[in-house]
Amino acid sequence: MNTISVSDLASSQSTELLRVDVRSASEFASGHVPCAVNIPLNEIERRTADLSSDRPIALICQVGQRARMAATLLEPCRSDLVVVEGGTTAWKNAGLPLVASAKARWSLERQVRLAAGVLVLAGSALAAIVSPYWLFLIGFIGTGLAFAGLTDICPMGMFLARLPWNASSKCLIADARTPPTVQT
Repeated sequence: MNTISVSDLASSQSTELLRVDVRSASEFASGHVPCAVNIPLNEIERRTADLSSDRPIALICQVGQRARMAATLLEPCRSDLVVVEGGTTAWKNAGLPLVASAKARWSLERQVRLAAGVLVLAGSALAAIVSPYWLFLIGFIGTGLAFAGLTDICPMGMFLARLPWNASSKCLIADARTPPTVQT
C-alpha cells in the first residue's frame, strides 16, 4: 500500500491528487484538509462512481487506519491510491491549516452510544432501586439499537441530530496554531 506524507500532500507536486476524507460527516465538518471531499468509509464502495478516474486518490482519515481500510476496499478497482500517513492529526500537528464548517463536536454515532449507555445504566439502577418496571426502558433501548442495526435507520440519531449543539454553523478556517475564525 502506497503512502504519502502530509508535507508531500501539502506541496505543489500533489495538487493533481483527489483528496478523499473517509471520516464521518461530522468529523469532516469539524476540520479537514483543504480541497478534500468527504466520502465516509461506510459509503466508499457504493460511491466509487464519485471518484474521478483521471486523478490519483489520496485517502485521509483521522490517523490513517480508516484510510488504509478504504484503500483495501478500493484496491480491486483502483491502483492509483495513496494513504496519507498520520491523517488529519499529522496535518494539524505539522501546523497546516484545516477547513472547518462546524464547531468541533462528537460524531453522531458516538452521541448515540453515550445516550444509549446512559439510559441503560439509569434504567438498570432504577429497576434495582425503585421498580422492576424500569426494565422496560432497557428493553426499549435494546429494541431501538437492534432496529437501527437491521434497518440503518436510527431514531435516536435523528433526534440527537436536531439538538442545538449539532446544528450547522458558518464556515470556519481552523489553523493548527490559532483558534478558528469565521470567514466572511
